[in-house]
Amino acid sequence: MIDAAVIGSGHNALVSAAYLTEAGWSVRVLERDTVVGGAASTVERFPGHKVDRGSSAHIMVRQTGIIEELRLADHGLRYLDCDPWAFAPPPPGTDEPGIVFSVDLDATCASIEAACGRRDADAYRRFVAVWGPRSARVMRSFGAPPTGRAFFSSFWGMDAKDGPAALSREFLASGDALLDRWFDSERLKAALAWFGAQSGPPMSEPGTAPMVAFNTLMHTTPPGRAVGGSGALSVALATKIEADGGTVTLGDAVTSVSRRGEGWSVRTASGEEVRARTVIAGCHVLTTLDLLDAGGFDTATTASWRRQIDVGPGIGMVVRASTTALPTYPNTDVAESSHGLQLLVHDRAQLRRAHGAASAGDLPPAPVVLAMSFSAVDPSIAAPGEHQVSLWSQWHPYRLADGRSWRGGSPEVAELEGDRIVAEVDRYAPGFAESVLRRHTQSPWDLEQELGLIGGNVMHVEMSLHQMMMWRPMPALAGMTVPGAPSFFLTGASTHPGGGVSGASGRSAARLALADRAGSSVRRLASRLGAMVGR
Repeated sequence: MIDAAVIGSGHNALVSAAYLTEAGWSVRVLERDTVVGGAASTVERFPGHKVDRGSSAHIMVRQTGIIEELRLADHGLRYLDCDPWAFAPPPPGTDEPGIVFSVDLDATCASIEAACGRRDADAYRRFVAVWGPRSARVMRSFGAPPTGRAFFSSFWGMDAKDGPAALSREFLASGDALLDRWFDSERLKAALAWFGAQSGPPMSEPGTAPMVAFNTLMHTTPPGRAVGGSGALSVALATKIEADGGTVTLGDAVTSVSRRGEGWSVRTASGEEVRARTVIAGCHVLTTLDLLDAGGFDTATTASWRRQIDVGPGIGMVVRASTTALPTYPNTDVAESSHGLQLLVHDRAQLRRAHGAASAGDLPPAPVVLAMSFSAVDPSIAAPGEHQVSLWSQWHPYRLADGRSWRGGSPEVAELEGDRIVAEVDRYAPGFAESVLRRHTQSPWDLEQELGLIGGNVMHVEMSLHQMMMWRPMPALAGMTVPGAPSFFLTGASTHPGGGVSGASGRSAARLALADRAGSSVRRLASRLGAMVGR
């Protein structure tokens, strides 16, 4: 019997396994796919191109300390700074300058002043001064399991001008309300709202203010591009696990998990049984419940839990393209626009229309696009003489109200929407459409089929206030444990702190498993001592 079986090889599951193998545990990672990393993986979609299957920019993991703690640089991981870290182009057809967000706060404020005026530039400087420390506290709260004690200790001692009640109100505000309080320019507010909306919910929702304000941390540590693609993080983690004696098995899906004596029986599609003292499930929480059901867990209980988990209507889709050139925006140096997140929106009304349409099962009136051209930072991911561009668009529903389907039988839906996404980029960067050589479209259905992202939700379940912190994915499972399943732990985007590349959930699950084992040892020792005294 091994110490731990880890289900799935998403980056959080790998982080858990890496911490456990470093602690001396015998660990086996079991992955259904033939590629390690889940949504943090990279494959060759086009000849000579290393194309990400999910995430591209790594933001939070560079804030957690996990990379340094696990010494992943020793296993081949190297990051390049994305600086400038974001760019908001001028509205199509205008001669206005773009907004360039750099690590250098002075340079950022100078760009905001040129595009939006002195008042907003000064306001942005104050915004970073006020919300930078607050966002650092939010990141600190991500670093531990979501208990009330851990949450409040992260924010203990933080003061606000008008007291704790005012501070709580600001954290619970919508992102839109926060932006309206601080800034005048709709262009600036739209760019920051689009940055915040990468978490999934619209910035009109309560509790999204911290998502908008997270950009303040980019002036300390910008998004990073892993050399060789997003999957380089997962490969480095797998390499470390194996160097420390663990095993990573690909291409063999787990089919059931059941309790056997003092441990667990994990069965795979190949018919293998893996016996383990501890299980860490890094797959989607609904997939985890399916595996427990198949192993004889109480199905009435799991059915009740499922009804309380909100996956949502879907978030978005992606177009991956090989191109002859980088997107070129008017009045902008390509070096300023191509290194970071290209926020192609200048009015929050477009964001609101897109989300409203998706809620009704409709495609957005106009796609809202985030463009990323990381071959400008890391030329190794593209074929010689070519570039690579990823276009993420929100919001696109998983189920379409007009009866059409994203499924393989109707690929024209995805391709037609891909056409609209490319055309939207071309509005901001004229000539982009002509530069596209090849493209690969990932609809919400494709994301589900390839990466196990149920409902096409890249965050697993909605990142709304009622499913965050102590309520993610729902109260009974929020402690990253499963009631009635001893030594069984949850990790991944379904758990606190949610989606995105952070690794924080994986580290927390490993710490819980280590503490559980230590507690079990103490209990066994106490039991033996009690028996001796009894004799």
